Amino acid sequence: MSAFMIILMVLLFALSIPIAIAILGSALGGVVFFTKLNPLVIAQRLVTTLDSFPLLAIPFFILAGNLMEASGISHRLVEFAKALVGRLQGGLAAACVITCMIFASVSGSSIATTFAIGAIIIPAMVKHGYPVRFSAALQATSAELGVIIPPSIPMIIYGVSAEVSIGELFIAGIGPGILISTALIIFVLIMCRRNGWGHKDGEGSMPLVPAIVQAAWGLGMPVIILGGIYQGVFTPTEAAAVAVVYSFLVGVFVYRTLNFQSLYVALRKSVISSAVIMFIIAAAGTFSFLLTRAGVPAAIGNWLVEIFHGQVAFLLAVNVVLFFVGMFIETSAAIIVLAPILAPVAAQFGVDPIHFGLIMIVNLAMGMITPPFGVNLFAACEVARIPIDQIISRLVPFVLVIACCLMIITFVPEISLLFRQLR
Repeated sequence: MSAFMIILMVLLFALSIPIAIAILGSALGGVVFFTKLNPLVIAQRLVTTLDSFPLLAIPFFILAGNLMEASGISHRLVEFAKALVGRLQGGLAAACVITCMIFASVSGSSIATTFAIGAIIIPAMVKHGYPVRFSAALQATSAELGVIIPPSIPMIIYGVSAEVSIGELFIAGIGPGILISTALIIFVLIMCRRNGWGHKDGEGSMPLVPAIVQAAWGLGMPVIILGGIYQGVFTPTEAAAVAVVYSFLVGVFVYRTLNFQSLYVALRKSVISSAVIMFIIAAAGTFSFLLTRAGVPAAIGNWLVEIFHGQVAFLLAVNVVLFFVGMFIETSAAIIVLAPILAPVAAQFGVDPIHFGLIMIVNLAMGMITPPFGVNLFAACEVARIPIDQIISRLVPFVLVIACCLMIITFVPEISLLFRQLR
């Protein structure tokens, strides 16, 4: 049954069937042809999978990100980043990374980060003489921080799937997020110097103090949200609701940029995005339930233990597999299907489940910037108004930078676990 389901799912993917439909169709085929279960079990599992309080954080964080965009918070964050590093050669490219880093600490979504920041920073970079292909590739890669820096929607999904603390995952994401952000900033500054880009990035930048004052409400948002989580004031789900209320109040009463029309657009975008993600989660949860019922996780675990006799070999193999999985399967679906299978096996090899969660999330996040289904690529190309094939060559160096960071995160667990120990 498991082989049939997996082959059917891959075949449906190859036929360009939507991800959720492909996963759900393969699960239904497994139930109908290989079990005596009533097909209504599919509907039951769809509901049961979504009947989880932590998953409620996902639509809230998506809405918070869209409200930040509609309220003009994202624009003020860009101006702050430009004032901070814009006077360096390549400062505007570095500002892209910094802004995505800040925005990611609230939105939890790479797609929201791509559209909110890319719509501002890509035209600005092109205006200052950066190639549009480089600008789009940088934005797509920087937006990946949206799922690595807490709060992160994939972290919530991994926490639910692997039954580990979401709060601890959020804390563990700080180190990898800082590492990747720093690596990207250093890389783009070197690239700009080598290619002669960004000599006039400081033109039009605000002085630092006024930029800080203007962006203060936006900068205070991550402090309140993440500080509240780490101090135990509220749970990640409650933090997501606080983020929505905060964004709404700032947009209406402080900046006074949020009106009925922009609120409607933000709500509409949030409903569509949440529905898509939740449908994928529900379908993948049903698929995972059938695999678990068939004993697949235990069988794979035993096989991996027999094949790999050391932690290093296991982690290298898992990283290779996850990289290719991320290229073809949406991150949330991959986590729900694979986390219950791989996390217990990783524990047998002595890998901390929180550390393994960061390895899995960072690796699968690369799938967002690699063809053929890199969602960040499509979003960045839509903003930049260029065909996707034009930025592939520009993406290769960025993928290599992320891959190097992934290896460091994989084999230096202290990067992920340090902040948990300092808590």
